[in-house]
Amino acid sequence: MNYRGRFAPSPTGPLHFGSLVSALASWLDARAHRGAWLVRVEDIDGPRTVPGAAQDILATLERFGMRADEPPDWQSTRLARYQQALEQLKAAGLVYPCGCTRKEITDSLQHAHARNTTLAYPGTCRNGLHGKPARAWRLRVPDDEAAVVTFEDRWQGKQTQNLATEVGDFVLRRADDQWAYQLAVVVDDADAGITHIVRGADLMDSTARQIYLQRCLGLPTPRYLHVPVVTNEHGEKLSKQNGASALDCEKPLEALSAAARHLGLDVDGGASAKAYTTLDDFYIAATAAWSKKMRLAV
Repeated sequence: MNYRGRFAPSPTGPLHFGSLVSALASWLDARAHRGAWLVRVEDIDGPRTVPGAAQDILATLERFGMRADEPPDWQSTRLARYQQALEQLKAAGLVYPCGCTRKEITDSLQHAHARNTTLAYPGTCRNGLHGKPARAWRLRVPDDEAAVVTFEDRWQGKQTQNLATEVGDFVLRRADDQWAYQLAVVVDDADAGITHIVRGADLMDSTARQIYLQRCLGLPTPRYLHVPVVTNEHGEKLSKQNGASALDCEKPLEALSAAARHLGLDVDGGASAKAYTTLDDFYIAATAAWSKKMRLAV
């Protein structure tokens, strides 16, 4: 199997240190496997997309020496493909329209919580809209043991999630006509032939849903690896929403060395990051350190 990995940033702002950690991990894993590394711009969430952010992200990756092996892919050019996947699921009877508002869902979940039952979507519209207009499309999850999805994460170990009790029927097309992350990423990864997904542990909770959706669409399941997320002084995930600073493109080696340390890589033997005078020197050491840490036999 030829390794194909990817980094898939959302253009909601410039790359920050948390993004760099994920990008570096995915890049190193691809290089350690002597495989291909791709970049996909996940720009289908119109309300959150910042004009010019995608170009800035691509330029930053270039400045940091992470060059994709193929031209970048853009989700905004693939809307018809997502519709095709939804139609496939409709034909199989696996999806249904949902008329619930966010408030109605929140109220029903609070009521369920009061009864000490699941906080998953309660399936209000499973058997009809009850006179409400359709707002979204949901994927029906099994009610039996097929709802339990187990996978082996290369960093975090064995993971199990019961979609019926922990998630419920989940959205594939949102009420605002935007495509949901779960559907888009599954279709994109399959069409690009992605074999290995390396990303932040904040996306771990999405993985079982994506694996189940892959099964519904008859698509292959990649291998997953979720690296520890970067947090701020309050213990919150470092993100654009909580004020994460943009990367300093004038000091790539300093930021890359810090990202490697976050990943637990011994790239400098305790010496200063200044020991590296070129990006090539850093990446040679970091790739070897990644291979050793992940016990890769390449």
